[in-house]
Amino acid sequence: MNLRQLNRILLQTLLVPVVALFFVAGVLALQIRKAELTVAHMQAAGDNISTATRVAQLTVNEDNGIRGFQLTSNDIFLQPYRNAQLPLQRGLAQLREGIAKQGGDPHMVDDLVLAHDTWRIAFAEPIIQSTINGTDTRDTGLNLRAKAQMDQVISVIARIITAEQRQRAEDVRTWRRQVRQTLQILVVLAVFIGLAIGISARNRLHRVSDAFQGTLEEVRHNAQLTYDSEQRLRTMLTSIGEGIIVCDIQGKVELLNTVAEQLTGWSLADALHEPVDKIFHLVNESTREDLEAPAASFPQLPLPARSPGHDSLANHPILIRRDGTEIPINESEAPITDRSGKLAGVVIVFRDITEQRRAQTTLLATEKLAVAGRLAATLAHEIHNPLDAVINLLYLMRSNPTAAETEQFLDLASKELDRVAQISRAMLGMYRESKEPVAVDIEEMLTSILLLLDRQMRQAQVRLRAEFAPGAVVIGYPAELRQVFINLLTNAADASGVDGLIELKTEICAERRRNSRSPEIEPRPAGVSITITDQGEGIDAQTLPKLFQPFFTTKGEHGTGLGLWVSQGIVQKHNGTITIKSSTASESHGTTVTVFLPRGEAVFA
Repeated sequence: MNLRQLNRILLQTLLVPVVALFFVAGVLALQIRKAELTVAHMQAAGDNISTATRVAQLTVNEDNGIRGFQLTSNDIFLQPYRNAQLPLQRGLAQLREGIAKQGGDPHMVDDLVLAHDTWRIAFAEPIIQSTINGTDTRDTGLNLRAKAQMDQVISVIARIITAEQRQRAEDVRTWRRQVRQTLQILVVLAVFIGLAIGISARNRLHRVSDAFQGTLEEVRHNAQLTYDSEQRLRTMLTSIGEGIIVCDIQGKVELLNTVAEQLTGWSLADALHEPVDKIFHLVNESTREDLEAPAASFPQLPLPARSPGHDSLANHPILIRRDGTEIPINESEAPITDRSGKLAGVVIVFRDITEQRRAQTTLLATEKLAVAGRLAATLAHEIHNPLDAVINLLYLMRSNPTAAETEQFLDLASKELDRVAQISRAMLGMYRESKEPVAVDIEEMLTSILLLLDRQMRQAQVRLRAEFAPGAVVIGYPAELRQVFINLLTNAADASGVDGLIELKTEICAERRRNSRSPEIEPRPAGVSITITDQGEGIDAQTLPKLFQPFFTTKGEHGTGLGLWVSQGIVQKHNGTITIKSSTASESHGTTVTVFLPRGEAVFA
């Protein structure tokens, strides 16, 4: 029996009692409806009796009022008579409507109205008028006729009440009979439906039991296969050359492979079911502040809390091993989900990047030496010209100049020496490392760089147009940022050619948050955008994706292939971005490099 057949049997087993319950509920609802109609009939009879009793009381009040006025001629005794007129009319109309709805004889109400009108017209109204006129109303015959008429009214009301009482008694007997019938029907249905459900369920449960035994054997077989597969997976994980930690949804360690045991200093037996923060203790290399273990944030955040394969190198994580020693690492993490997409755990992959750090340090030093070599010649030319001018001015001052000429020569020599000092300070700032991030004025930094590259630009016959936004300040490492923009401006000058134009522009950017109406726009913090645009031949689409790869260069033997790669690393270290757009079209060729740097102090917090 397959799963579909099992589901069908279970569905049938469930549907039989459900259908039976619906049938019983329908029969019960029908009986209840009949009982409700009978009870409503009983309530209507009770309402009619109450209305008839109220009409009788009002009629008695009228008669008492007339008798009192007849004896005393005082209008006060007429108040009950007059007050009863309107309620009496309403009561009679309500009584007629109630008897008609109940299916009774409304002619009795007509008889009551006729008897009451006869009493009122033949006795009440004449007595009132005669008493007002002062006429003697103590006529025995008149009073006897009035009594007979009132007795007729009371008699009709009594007949109405008696008829309604008989109807209510009949309704009560009907209701009791319906209740007995309902109980009998429920008992009969319960017996027959119970037998039917029991027989049907017994047959189907036998089939389900047989199917369950077969399924149980299959589950045991699959469990063995799963166990074997898990053992193979564990063997594969332990043989991988990177550290792997698997933890559950509560952040407790479930697995460490061999490399993870070596890197963390914890064995699997000691680390099992321990908090991942305790085993995988990370601190920031720069601030020495504790970093939250990547897996710790997954259970509280909707998926994906982090993108799988997220590179944490920008956070400078240092792993504190069990013995207290430190290892620089690069880690990534990914959620483990079940078939329904629900979070089941987290896997962390990390590796020791000590050797990688050494290689990167060597490459950075190589690139810095290359930049220094390129600037050395520029610096020699920049300093040589002012010094030649100073030597010439000293020669002229030895030729017995006038006092005015001497002052002019000294002023010119001072300006040339100031230029030499300015170039020297800019060159020193280029290589003066800062241990902590500081406020960097983008305009001041770019101005000093342009001063260093001024002669190189003029010799290459390249024009430069700069536009600086005031107040453009970021928090960062000035020496590293100078290296980035020297690389970018030098590349732009090399690409521009003779009589080329380089446009340098800075812009202050406001914070950009995620917008549900424009999901394609990526959010970013407030910062400064620096754009360098040249009018060179441009970069083709095949070459553009390779520009940030190490040792890739378009300058042949004149380039190291490290400039853009190092620049990208420095910008990412500052939590910024660097992008390149280029066109090789004949009418709009050129390349634009855009560097975005966030400006808040939280960048390096």
